[in-house]
Amino acid sequence: MDPPRRTQPPEYTLEIFADPQSIKSVMQGVLHTIFFHRYFPTVRPSTHDILHLTLPYVSDPDLESLIDSRVYQLTRQLSSTTTPNNSVRGQIGVQFFEKKRRKSTSTSAAASGGQGGVAGVGMAWFGRGLGGGNGGSAEEEVCWEVWRVEVTLAVGRNQDENAEQRKVMRAMETSLQKTALKIVTIVNGNKEQIPPITTSETNPFPYQITLNPRLKAAG
Repeated sequence: MDPPRRTQPPEYTLEIFADPQSIKSVMQGVLHTIFFHRYFPTVRPSTHDILHLTLPYVSDPDLESLIDSRVYQLTRQLSSTTTPNNSVRGQIGVQFFEKKRRKSTSTSAAASGGQGGVAGVGMAWFGRGLGGGNGGSAEEEVCWEVWRVEVTLAVGRNQDENAEQRKVMRAMETSLQKTALKIVTIVNGNKEQIPPITTSETNPFPYQITLNPRLKAAG
């Protein structure tokens, strides 16, 4: 009998615009805003000012380090890319998981795509095995929400001119403001997929931050 198909988690796409001087702070601001609404451990509330906007900030050393690392990787990738239309694109993905017990190793192996084919690579984006063996049930992390932050890096030909700088700055501020408002709208209108907290662990919902997740998911 074929195993039941795993329902794909809801996925939200955010589009942001930034220039090379602001991309680091803009991406950090967007990611911290997502985690502010989806990170359940007790943390001290904080804010950061980015492009004249005050955005929430999660003061957790491990999360800060991971966000900084992924943003650094993204900026390095974009800075080494050239395109004929003076703009380059990149993407960072965020996944949130819940831990579940698998009924049997045979079912879980089939659900995860078997022994490493293309299906296995694709499903890895939505679930991760956490051990176990032939002797009993194993635990797995099942993804319950996905965010994709798609950034366009503007590389204008006349950015040394004041008029061009003002134009780019206004565009970045508008883009960041719309993105922050979109995050708030999404989290306020989509609470039903948040799993119940059934663990006493500090962080009940593990997370992943991935560079260019679309390429990874495609196998």
